[in-house]
Amino acid sequence: MTKDLVRNSWVRIDEWLREKAPRTFATLGPPAGHEEIAAAEEELGVAFPPDLVASLLRHNGALDGAEAFRFSTHDRLLSVSEIVGDTRFMRSIAEDLNEEEAEHYWIDAYLKFGSYGVTADGLTIDCRRGQDSYGAIGRFFDETGTDFGRADSLGAYLADLADQLEGGRDGGAVTFNGRLFWEWAGPPGPDWGSAGDPLPRPDEQLPELDLSCSPTDVLHVGFLDGLEELGALLAVLPREQVAEAARKQLRRVAVETGLNKYPEVRSALDALDRGEAPPPPEQANPLALRLRTVIVQANTHRDAPRRWAAEKMVHGIWGSPHRSVCESASILARLTVDWRTDLHADLGNPPLPSIPDDRFWGTLANPAIDSSWHAAQYAQDQD
Repeated sequence: MTKDLVRNSWVRIDEWLREKAPRTFATLGPPAGHEEIAAAEEELGVAFPPDLVASLLRHNGALDGAEAFRFSTHDRLLSVSEIVGDTRFMRSIAEDLNEEEAEHYWIDAYLKFGSYGVTADGLTIDCRRGQDSYGAIGRFFDETGTDFGRADSLGAYLADLADQLEGGRDGGAVTFNGRLFWEWAGPPGPDWGSAGDPLPRPDEQLPELDLSCSPTDVLHVGFLDGLEELGALLAVLPREQVAEAARKQLRRVAVETGLNKYPEVRSALDALDRGEAPPPPEQANPLALRLRTVIVQANTHRDAPRRWAAEKMVHGIWGSPHRSVCESASILARLTVDWRTDLHADLGNPPLPSIPDDRFWGTLANPAIDSSWHAAQYAQDQD
């Protein structure tokens, strides 16, 4: 029976999370009550498929927040009350559709049991009793509507999820600091270019680099906020430690994207490691000419990561170490699922702080970070 598949799948999911991602496991709610489920069915006028009932009797949703349990679609598991609220909202936005439009967008017999949060997107289950699709799993997309075909039942969907978790990184399941992340690295880019490729003439028409950066530039807090606890760590570590991490991260970017093959790039990175001052930031120096040439060639080869690396290396060589770390991390996140672990290692593996909130940024005193907006909001709250 599929109800047994639901229970067995949750046993596997819980065991994996308890061992590999205990902070994520802690967000899963206790069982829902039969009375609460029955009241929700009556309020919505639908019969919950047995698999959904069995799932809710295991976990009544997951607490919202950065540590929340999410499916591989990045949708958070909803509680009974949230299912009611989200489903009512979906009905309200679809009420002006005609029958044909609603069939492809949203009908009253659909329930949303997983929510993306930022948009109305989320996982859905078909509650049309008496039809072959009863209990089928789909996903609602705000722009295109509801697309079924992900699984014939919630039990099968949860079994697939358990397989993904047990498959580890091959299934997209990555852990860091006791949390579960769903990430997949992009395939390796094409191998093109050679260390011996000649440099262009200084007067050749090439896109110019943005060389307006400076080591003393102040970084807006928004760059760090998306890095969560790693962003908080970057904000409180000594500048010298951040600068060392910036050099290591830049080297990783060069190796991962193929920039490391060029002698001008290797020479600049070696000089940084020795603590030597970089050459003046001029469009016609050998390093800048190489980076400008790579940008053109990367566009030809449709190699976005190498183009981004050539563009962002400017900040690593001539700019703020805080900005450099953030931009290196954004590139590496597309190339390796280990980017968080690698960044933590490059920072020296110090203890990680909590995921930062507005109070953290509001009380931050780091002249390299612009947290003025948060500071003003925090000051108002204290008045």
